[in-house]
Amino acid sequence: MCHQTGCLIARDLEAHGIATVVIGSALDILEAGNAPRSVFVDYPLGHTVGRPFDPDNQRAIVGDALAAFESITSPGEIVQLDYRWSDSDAWQNEASDTKGGDTRAPRDLSPQYQTETDRIAAEQR
Repeated sequence: MCHQTGCLIARDLEAHGIATVVIGSALDILEAGNAPRSVFVDYPLGHTVGRPFDPDNQRAIVGDALAAFESITSPGEIVQLDYRWSDSDAWQNEASDTKGGDTRAPRDLSPQYQTETDRIAAEQR
């Protein structure tokens, strides 16, 4: 889920009396989103709650995020969790590379359907 959406949902839930904590890996967006409680993990986007296939790391991050319910005392506070993706953190340089390192395929503007039945149903509308 998008960080901004998470912050907006958290603010709305809190306004209705439901306590929340947002876990994010884009600090600037967490700051701008101003959720009531947030924890920041300096991991690549898409891996906010831990490294793949590393349940110990995942449990630790989620546990620390839940502990933020007790440790955060000021609205809008962001706790920065002390986890490292790897020893080198080379992913940060790759993620911020603006010199053509993008390997995504060009956007396909034609409609995409999961099944032939979906295509037929959409075209009949």
